[in-house]
Amino acid sequence: MMMQFLYRTMRNGSAVLILTALLGGACVARAVAADKKPAAAPAPKAQAKPATSAPKTGGTSGGAGHGTSTGASTSHGPTTGGSTSHGPTANGTGAHTTTTTTSSHTATTTNAHTTAAGGAGGAGAHPVTATGHSAIKTPAPRGSNEHVTKSGAAVRTRPNGRVSDVHDARRGMDVHHGLAGGRRVSVERADHSRVYAERGRRGYVERPYSYRGHDFARRSYYYHGRAYDRYYRGYGYRGVYLNVYAPGYYYAPAFYGWAYNPWAVPIAYGWGWGGNPWYGYYGYYFAPYPVYPSAAFWLTDYLISQSLQAAYAAHQEAGEVAGNPPPASGSPAMTPEVKQMIADEVKNQLALENQEAAQNAQNQDADPGSSGVARLLSDGHPHVFVAGGGVDVVDASSGQECAISDGDALQLTTAPAADATSANLQVLSSKGGQECPKSSMVTVQLTDLQEMQNHMRENIDQGLQDLQAKQGSGGLPPVPPSAKSDPAPAQYAAVAPPADPNVGSEIAQVDQQGEQAEKDATADAGQSGGAPVSSDGAVAPAAPAAAPASVELGQTTDQVQASMGAPTRVANLGPKVIYYYSGMKVTFKNGKVSDVQ
Repeated sequence: MMMQFLYRTMRNGSAVLILTALLGGACVARAVAADKKPAAAPAPKAQAKPATSAPKTGGTSGGAGHGTSTGASTSHGPTTGGSTSHGPTANGTGAHTTTTTTSSHTATTTNAHTTAAGGAGGAGAHPVTATGHSAIKTPAPRGSNEHVTKSGAAVRTRPNGRVSDVHDARRGMDVHHGLAGGRRVSVERADHSRVYAERGRRGYVERPYSYRGHDFARRSYYYHGRAYDRYYRGYGYRGVYLNVYAPGYYYAPAFYGWAYNPWAVPIAYGWGWGGNPWYGYYGYYFAPYPVYPSAAFWLTDYLISQSLQAAYAAHQEAGEVAGNPPPASGSPAMTPEVKQMIADEVKNQLALENQEAAQNAQNQDADPGSSGVARLLSDGHPHVFVAGGGVDVVDASSGQECAISDGDALQLTTAPAADATSANLQVLSSKGGQECPKSSMVTVQLTDLQEMQNHMRENIDQGLQDLQAKQGSGGLPPVPPSAKSDPAPAQYAAVAPPADPNVGSEIAQVDQQGEQAEKDATADAGQSGGAPVSSDGAVAPAAPAAAPASVELGQTTDQVQASMGAPTRVANLGPKVIYYYSGMKVTFKNGKVSDVQ
């Protein structure tokens, strides 16, 4: 637990605690250092791809052929006979580098100071920062301003003046307002537990524990009155602390083989989505396969559909702004080529989990560097990620902020620099509006990237559970007898601390505290005064009184949002789109303002 304690201590910026921890824990740190740094491993073997191809849209045959490979470095996959071959290997090199942020301090008569918005740490990361530097861990988009008050609170605003982030040092709390309108609050408590609340989405209480000298965490999630648990393995990588999804149980090798390899005959499957609002809304973006030659393709549609259902629920419950569906063209925005890449990544994850299941059966520990993004960043192969929530990122070329939402697909093609705590990915599919455009390169923090992979693995596991329960019915082929055994619990899950009994009330309380923290911080920033410092480090002159926001005929959606901010809701009526603001309705035709009421 020493590494986790050090990361969190350094995040709080206390030099005294850091020095004490280093002196008092030096021996312990040396003893566990080998475990906390992802060990170098032999180069991964090339994966032998089974002869499987994606079903063609509207096709009925499903004959086997060679599918498109993303080149991910997993080894031979599982076999239906129950034999287990080598899975993905770790190549998680990368030093634990110290990340610092630069800032410009401006003396004022109120004893407050302002600092340049910046930093290289990711959302939820534990980067090492110099005392007095920015407490907001995400990089600042171009044009944003940040105020740091004498109480240690930090407030960041977007170019339109709206608050994007708040850090309350006294409460240990961070608040983020998404571009789409959602809000999330996280707090780290004195016992090193963490509470995360996000309106319209699931929240959790995370409690750390140790197993065989390794860091683990149990997250008790809560959503719509339902509580459930997930497990994570923590480790340090490139100066940030990552939580890697760890399955709570593993299946028999034969079941992974049944899921990995082609089925004897491609099958058609009825999902029953026809009457669901989310499916109608995202019809422009996603269409399921007509037939499934293997479980990997079924799991691909399961993963995407679960993501889109969560996005639709968030739009309805939290008032998040959805993307702007384009006029129906007959072809979904998520192309068959992108879905093939996702299916290949699903197969890689199946092979990885098969390897971990064998290690669990042999009472061995899985390497978190192999299971997490450390391997994906260092194996020299492209990898695809599917977003499992709203993430605000920065366009790598323009420096402007844009949004990624549930179900968007991104591809990592080039590994970042050895000391980088973020990576550049290409957007493969997007839903329009405020979202990052397709084909754009965006900078994603490693912590956000890890959560995307966690989302994929968690949903693949949930899909496997559904497949095992439904096999042999609804068109799904039966599993072989050797694949019918009950899942084996993961050893680290059996020793986890008890589930939090009050998870729902704790999450609701943190959400309420986040409102108060934001009010206190913004009021303190206003009273402290001082000239704001822009994200490029230059001290900005005192701003004159802002002119009233205005909308003119012929303006584009981007121009209106730059002036008015994100709308409270959006109506998409084919070529006609309506933005709703407080006391105002803006109508667009063919992408330009045609009427204002």
